Amino acid sequence: MNPDEIAKIAQIASALEVSGYPKPGNVHRTRDYDDMEFEDFVISGIVIGDTIREACSDVDIENPELGKYILQAVAETDRWIKNNTNLGIVMMTTPIAVAAAISSDFDEIRENVKVLMANTSVDDACDLYDAINIADAGGMGDQDEYDVSSDNAKNELRQNNQTMFDVLKISAPWDMLAREMTSDMPAVFEIGYPTYHELKDEKTKNEACVLTFLTILSQVPDTLISRKYGSDEALKISMMTRDLLNLKDADDFGERLKEFDDYLFKNKYNPGTTADLTAASIFVSYLKSNFE
Repeated sequence: MNPDEIAKIAQIASALEVSGYPKPGNVHRTRDYDDMEFEDFVISGIVIGDTIREACSDVDIENPELGKYILQAVAETDRWIKNNTNLGIVMMTTPIAVAAAISSDFDEIRENVKVLMANTSVDDACDLYDAINIADAGGMGDQDEYDVSSDNAKNELRQNNQTMFDVLKISAPWDMLAREMTSDMPAVFEIGYPTYHELKDEKTKNEACVLTFLTILSQVPDTLISRKYGSDEALKISMMTRDLLNLKDADDFGERLKEFDDYLFKNKYNPGTTADLTAASIFVSYLKSNFE
């Protein structure tokens, strides 16, 4: 697929995800947080376009430099927004975008993501660590082994020949994005994308986004919540989401949705990982439409 088209679709997916409202517990067009606001995410989605386009041009499958482009996109975002608004989206979008660029049809994308991730390098791992530190994102690698906050982390990666795939695999038990990137992206390709792709032809774009977000959260406990409050709390939020989804056809669903958003916001439950998975799912859906 043409790199220009892929970049546009990545920007569109970012904009549609943050615009979804009320998307419980997240920043959206009617909900700002103290340290970040809706417009920050809109800007972030726009400024990654050039990097996605570059990443998809003249791809070297044996050395796709995914870490380089993740770092480049995060650094460009940091020029405009001094908050972590899109590290997760960039991490998910970059390998999918490059996979689309080397695919002759949609059905090749998922397998090509697997190939590209397997071909990541130690340099990619070091670039990813730099990106995480620029975004000041906790959780991914904040452990004894290859702690991302350690001054010696990149030296340890090089000494032990740890690729980006390797370090994400280490993080996978406690970080859903790392798990997705090292296990063929089941939440995106088997839950999020099919849900959104069906709903966008039946519902408004906003409804499709919110219902996709809820569907993912109902089936996949959010690891941003679990890292902050524990796995039991994350599971509780997923169960509450499942109960809410069961009422999606009720006359008062909109009111119940807003109440759930208020509840998560008030209690500081932020399903940020689910938002990243939703953006990636929307991205894949529009890639599918473009291939058709």
